[in-house]
Amino acid sequence: MKRFYTFLVLPLLLQGCDFDDVPNFLPEEGTTNYRQEMRDFVADIGGYGRGLDSNFIVVAHGGVELLSSSGTTNGSPDTSYINSLNGVGQDALFYGFDGIDQPTSTSRRERLGSFLDMALEKNATVMVTDFVFSEHKVDDSYALNQDAGYISFAADQTLLDNIPEYPENPFNWNRRDIEGLFEADNFLRLTNTGSYSTRQDLVDAVSDTDYDLVVLDPFFDGEAYTGEQIRQMRFKASGGERLLVAAVNIGEAESDRFYWQSHWVSNPPEWLGDEIPDSGGHYEVNYWRQGWQEIIYGDEDSYVFRVVDGGFDGVYLMGVDAYDSF
Repeated sequence: MKRFYTFLVLPLLLQGCDFDDVPNFLPEEGTTNYRQEMRDFVADIGGYGRGLDSNFIVVAHGGVELLSSSGTTNGSPDTSYINSLNGVGQDALFYGFDGIDQPTSTSRRERLGSFLDMALEKNATVMVTDFVFSEHKVDDSYALNQDAGYISFAADQTLLDNIPEYPENPFNWNRRDIEGLFEADNFLRLTNTGSYSTRQDLVDAVSDTDYDLVVLDPFFDGEAYTGEQIRQMRFKASGGERLLVAAVNIGEAESDRFYWQSHWVSNPPEWLGDEIPDSGGHYEVNYWRQGWQEIIYGDEDSYVFRVVDGGFDGVYLMGVDAYDSF
């Protein structure tokens, strides 16, 4: 079964340190600028996708430092990068960084918010996933995100393998047809299929909701959804049309994906790195190398082509923060 792992990082040991006071060292001439390489990778994915579908949606999850030209909160927005995006995703902004149902510290909220507001000011949609289950805290999460100008999802656990029972209807529930990301008032992330026995079970569960946008793994146990299943999920229970966005990991290779070759374990391609401990078959990648990028986009065998051909409206890019490893 396919799982997208959501890692909630432990609090920084250096409490009180203002990391925006640390100089942003630029690469020396001839070295790789890992941040810029990721910006370029994301932008190229968007360009390719929009060549297939002019309304193709690109949301970059995490890596919010890329939104600033200097990588700091006091830097100027990286307009070129932000303009390549339709949205930005962030986990645990108000709840969940220090543990599910726990408020995120004010200092972290403010730091992340400084980056996210750079995207918001350039008309990108900010999509926050908080991890919270107490009903009054769920309500608070939605209210705080709305006040900040963000749309949000309150996940009641970190596996993202279920549809929360509370609230009964999505926050800012509506019957409208949603034709673009900027029109969405709410969303659901359901990227782990482990709670569902079959594709159709998951399809039926999604179609019984009224979320404006649903982020899904585009494959269920390695199988793509049928055209009829995509059409079924595209409509809310109340009848309005919604958006379906595919989660795609561009910062890690996964050994249970269609592109994986068994001989890579003993004879890896030049872009494939070490297996990430306790990840269930995820591997580091040199994401700036052509071989990996060709797996993600570029021809009819690529990930993005399969997503568009499968009927999805765009991609929710995981692993954007992979530059941190380098």
